[in-house]
Amino acid sequence: MYSSKSHVILFWFVLVTPLDVVKIRLQAQSNSFANGKCFVYSNGLMDHVYVCEDGKSKAWYKKPGHFRGMLDAFVKIIKLEGIKSLWSGLPPTLIMAVPSTVIYFTSYDQLSEVLISKLGKDSDYIPVLAGSISRLGSLTVVSPLELIRTKMQSRQLSYKQLRICINNTLAKDGWLSLWRGWGPTALRDVPFSAMYWYHYECIKKRLCKTFDVHEPTFLISFTSGAAAGSIAATVTLPFDVVKTHKQTEIWEYETLNCKFF
Repeated sequence: MYSSKSHVILFWFVLVTPLDVVKIRLQAQSNSFANGKCFVYSNGLMDHVYVCEDGKSKAWYKKPGHFRGMLDAFVKIIKLEGIKSLWSGLPPTLIMAVPSTVIYFTSYDQLSEVLISKLGKDSDYIPVLAGSISRLGSLTVVSPLELIRTKMQSRQLSYKQLRICINNTLAKDGWLSLWRGWGPTALRDVPFSAMYWYHYECIKKRLCKTFDVHEPTFLISFTSGAAAGSIAATVTLPFDVVKTHKQTEIWEYETLNCKFF
């Protein structure tokens, strides 16, 4: 069963996706992506969109706009393409979010209860330890899925071609090859979770005390999560860049060595 925290995160994906779309459109307009080049946009919790330009793509991020700014982009996208275009790229994000969120938040809640019984509910170490361990377990489980998803999004491949490529890689390098990029991912996600949950709990407690409430309201939880996520994402951004380069370089090398029949 989802916890209230998982619902907040899933709601956050839906809420910020239009901002992601506008940001990428503005970037593509001012600095178009050259043929053969790839880019990854990460929202701090997982990769949001991954595309490679092969000169034939008619993807949503390349649609003309001549935008003069963020507000102008919002208005023109809605007027010319419909409001649904603001949520482009959301389905793959949510598909990856479901298993990751279930494992992550279930583990966090269970670990928090265990640590509270051992350390007491007022310990500042509980969110740090619970967040770090639960995130480590979650990324370990979904790492092969994320690597395969990155490959499928990097270029157009049939499932047969993808299967042949993966089988060739497994035959050559073994099953551990599916966890390539795990190290940089852990260096990004584990500190992110530790900082996120520490600041989330601290900010939430302070806001509850300020507004004299015993249980956090939706607005308090939302504000705490947004502030904590901003701090954690800013600090761990360099690790995300390393992780992206690690996975992208490996898959490009393997694709060149895959023989499709």
